[in-house]
Amino acid sequence: MAQRPRPHRDTTRHDTGPRDPDPAGFRDPVRRFAFELPARTESVGRARRLVEERLILWGCGPEIRDTAALVVSELATNAVLHTASSRIVCEVREGTKTLRIAVRDEGGPAGPRIRDCGAEERGRGLLIVDALCPAWGSERTGHGTAQIVWAELAHGLGEPC
Repeated sequence: MAQRPRPHRDTTRHDTGPRDPDPAGFRDPVRRFAFELPARTESVGRARRLVEERLILWGCGPEIRDTAALVVSELATNAVLHTASSRIVCEVREGTKTLRIAVRDEGGPAGPRIRDCGAEERGRGLLIVDALCPAWGSERTGHGTAQIVWAELAHGLGEPC
């Protein structure tokens, strides 16, 4: 079976003509939840729990809740371990077509990248995000080296959200 093409992940904006100005349906999000935490390792578990609890309140099914919790955990871990951040801001936004999970950090020398970690037990976070999410990427915020790393989950996981 041929692999489906993955969305382009270049974080630079290239406008080559007309496009849908809001492809994921986020212009008017159905629901949004954001929170700020200290950029410490113990905050990763808190981020995961806060996302799970919010998605339960929204009536999301267990499969999308578990996937979203894993994704926010991986993105928050990357922000804590690989940036010079003192705080991170996590956001979950439900659009008409997708659920977007985003983590804003205070930046580092380079953007996120998938790396070959071989047999190491560490360094697989973005590989996991890439496997679970039809689209993900990062954007500089325009404030120094601060960036937002985001990932999208389709509503088509068989359960409402």
